Amino acid sequence: MSNITGTGVALITPFNNDSSIDYNSLQKLIEHVIEGGIDFLVLLGTTAEVTSISNIEKKEIIDFVVKINSKRVPLVIGIGGNNTLNVKNEILNTDLSNFCAILSVTPYYNKPSQDGLYNHYKEISKISPLPIILYNVPSRTGVNMSSDTTLRLAHDFNNIIAVKEASGDIDQITKIINDKPVNFNVLSGDDALTLKMIYLGAKGVISVIGQSNPKDFSKMVNFGLSNNKAEANKIHDNLFKYYHFLYSEGNPSGIKALLFLLKICKNNLRLPLTSISSNLLNQLKLNLNK
Repeated sequence: MSNITGTGVALITPFNNDSSIDYNSLQKLIEHVIEGGIDFLVLLGTTAEVTSISNIEKKEIIDFVVKINSKRVPLVIGIGGNNTLNVKNEILNTDLSNFCAILSVTPYYNKPSQDGLYNHYKEISKISPLPIILYNVPSRTGVNMSSDTTLRLAHDFNNIIAVKEASGDIDQITKIINDKPVNFNVLSGDDALTLKMIYLGAKGVISVIGQSNPKDFSKMVNFGLSNNKAEANKIHDNLFKYYHFLYSEGNPSGIKALLFLLKICKNNLRLPLTSISSNLLNQLKLNLNK
């Protein structure tokens, strides 16, 4: 588990003006976050606009990131969906030799029961050659995986080794942390709650703002994990001003706008996602210059 604790970042997919993948910007971003001190990279997650990326592009992105990373930091790959058989087939047909874990989101849209969620991950656990990180994000999927279901999975399957918790429900998160097996970790899926979750016992984060502010955010996480609350809280307070701009008009629209202002990538998304409004962009620019 030492490879997937601390600060991970869920990489965006930069696009050119013609909507093709901007690999120059992707390389710039990878160098930016690794030099900034992040602990691991997550490919093809929600923030990567994965639902708008073709299978051919997925393979190209994997090959490119593996090459540029050159084994400097561990890699996690996002493979999830609302069709259990398709998720299993994608896992079995993807070259996972350069990855240390799979991040798999709860099935979305079809709103499975808690028993359905359990059996979905049970089937994935049976065939996965890599450890699995559960991903609970009810604001996107339309279903919350309860603490009881998460704990049941954590206790029943040795290769389910963590959860990225983005429910925002502190009571639920606390129960998981208190009752989990020793070899199971909780990772924050919410930048603004990361420090609070670490104080409760979480072991890290899969972050969005860690792409634009890798040095500060990774320092905050490390200070939190070492119980240096004074320094951790100071950085948290400084970063807090960004969260409204990053999420009020959607993710990854906000982080792409911030990375654009930092001259790391173009401010392009693929439909149905669009860039943040000019008003919000101007406010973000003003706060960036403060």
